[in-house]
Amino acid sequence: MQFSTLFQQIINGLSLGSVYALIAVGYSLVYSILSFSNFAHGGFLVIGGYICYGLLSGFEVVTSTQQHIFTMPAFNIWIASLSALVGAGVVAILTERFAYKPIRERTSMTLYLLIASMGVSIVIENIFVIAVGGRFRALPPDSFQDIFAVLEKVLGYLGMNRVPGSSSQLFDLGGGVTVSMFDILSLIVAVFFLGGLQLFLTRTRWGLSIRAAAYDLRTAGLMGVNVAFLIGIVFFVAGMLAAIGGIFLSFRYTLYPQLGGITTKAFVAAVIGGLGSLPGAVVGSLILGLAEMLTAGFISSQMRDLVVFSMLVVMLLVKPAGFFGKQINDKI
Repeated sequence: MQFSTLFQQIINGLSLGSVYALIAVGYSLVYSILSFSNFAHGGFLVIGGYICYGLLSGFEVVTSTQQHIFTMPAFNIWIASLSALVGAGVVAILTERFAYKPIRERTSMTLYLLIASMGVSIVIENIFVIAVGGRFRALPPDSFQDIFAVLEKVLGYLGMNRVPGSSSQLFDLGGGVTVSMFDILSLIVAVFFLGGLQLFLTRTRWGLSIRAAAYDLRTAGLMGVNVAFLIGIVFFVAGMLAAIGGIFLSFRYTLYPQLGGITTKAFVAAVIGGLGSLPGAVVGSLILGLAEMLTAGFISSQMRDLVVFSMLVVMLLVKPAGFFGKQINDKI
């Protein structure tokens, strides 16, 4: 075994796992409050990706007769990302209000919410197929250029030098191990948002309410907590985190209406860590990212999915509640 290859795959795995963690935490947040797995989460990821792509690229609105109506100018990554986060968060709130809330008011069975979320996911996917087509799109290659320029100066002060002639902005860690600027950025963003979420949940009044509702939603409502507003906050945060994942995955791979299917792996990570547990979602995501990259590096990239879903089956057999999850009777 070459240790340089091992360290390289560990770095790649942590980068990929950090993106999974952002998505998996959204799954766990919703599950902790409403006790169902929101499979429309992948749709919010796609919405965030397309909003970011549209604002970075600019687009023109024309009629079926090719008559010009409106031209949207291209914006920088800061405006595009912020709009994507807010847009996906608002759609997540609207989804809860118009699709899930009427069901919650009629029945306490979360199975119906699960089925509804699958329907919402398909609706969002098909809306994009009809509206923008099913072809693959790539975010402009210089999308993060301004952020990379600042990050490069910071890394230079820390003694990390760019690999000469590197077109993908690789930094040399020594011993033949390199790390790309994009991997560093995704790690920093994941730590920033997950750390901010942890502070919000532990240091604010609404965070305390969310934790109380996660323990018992009905009792929290009887104690005076505005449950409807609380659920709105949870869905907004979950949609926002999915949008961040959508932006990074669109840049790492490509953007297309079915990209939300990749959230299946984030869901697997949430199950491995323990559904409803935010630390569990992060740990499960990092384990999954490392498992994928180590499999690709030392066995075969074609075996990645086999290993991931084998881990899921083994975990459900050995420890159904996951590493940090609560023991429950039904796991959805």
